[in-house]
Amino acid sequence: MKPVQHFLQFRDLDAQQYSYLFERAARIKAYFKNYEMYHPLVDRTLAMIFEKQSTRTRLSFEAGMHQLGGAAIYLNTRDTQLGRGEPVEDAAQVISRMVDIVMIRTFEQDIIERFAAHSRVPVINGLTNEYHPCQIMADIFTYIERHGSIQGKTVAWVGDSNNMCNTWLQAAVVLDFNVHVSTPPGYEVEPERAGLYDTTHYEQFDDPMEACRDAHLVTTDVWTSMGFEAENEERKRDFQDWQVDADMMRVARSDALFMHCLPAHRGEEVTAEVIDGPQSVVWDEAENRLHVQKALMEYLLLGEQH
Repeated sequence: MKPVQHFLQFRDLDAQQYSYLFERAARIKAYFKNYEMYHPLVDRTLAMIFEKQSTRTRLSFEAGMHQLGGAAIYLNTRDTQLGRGEPVEDAAQVISRMVDIVMIRTFEQDIIERFAAHSRVPVINGLTNEYHPCQIMADIFTYIERHGSIQGKTVAWVGDSNNMCNTWLQAAVVLDFNVHVSTPPGYEVEPERAGLYDTTHYEQFDDPMEACRDAHLVTTDVWTSMGFEAENEERKRDFQDWQVDADMMRVARSDALFMHCLPAHRGEEVTAEVIDGPQSVVWDEAENRLHVQKALMEYLLLGEQH
């Protein structure tokens, strides 16, 4: 029997698979926009396990599974035996016998790795402290829609070296583009935590303005990610020079896009002028979570479709 394909971090798939998925996402998005019914996952069930709160992840996966003809079940760890200490391995054995695919949004990557190791069905990373691969899929798909292939392009990451940053770095290796990273001192990329063994696709900049120079895409995230709320005031002080503003966008390419995975704090990591401005594609980016995840679920359950 063929081993189960999981999607736990960006490098779990290769460039050819992503090429297929982006083409597939475009076709599935067209069905959605044209109100064409497309139900390849009839009688398939998705279990969505949430340990972290969510708006976009829950909505995009739940709506996506319904739109593909399947069903989605929401499980919050507070309301299940997982929240009362049931071993992750045991939960995986049981849940994966009752559904066809599982999405987990949790804290440590180790939790989702352990679950997947004991699951009989595909497991998708809906977000962990270390990685956010579905979001980066959506971001790259959004770039492709506007400007074509991302190969050889430059992405400027300004802010914290968090799960988004880590995943951009993995994506750069898989899809052959470059990431310019600028973080405040003490918040630099940790290659081992990022799961990064090839550093030829990224460069670290002390000055965020230099990181943005000639970039095709400028992107950021909140200064304080979930789980780090105790550091909020300290981070506000440390990150004040790492706010994406009009000056940073001016030194990027004239057709550069601005992205943010949302929710955003205007006046902190980005100015209102930028996020609400003409180069911002944050709403397309948010919607595209729906379409790339539908393509991903179809692929993990049915393989390539023609």
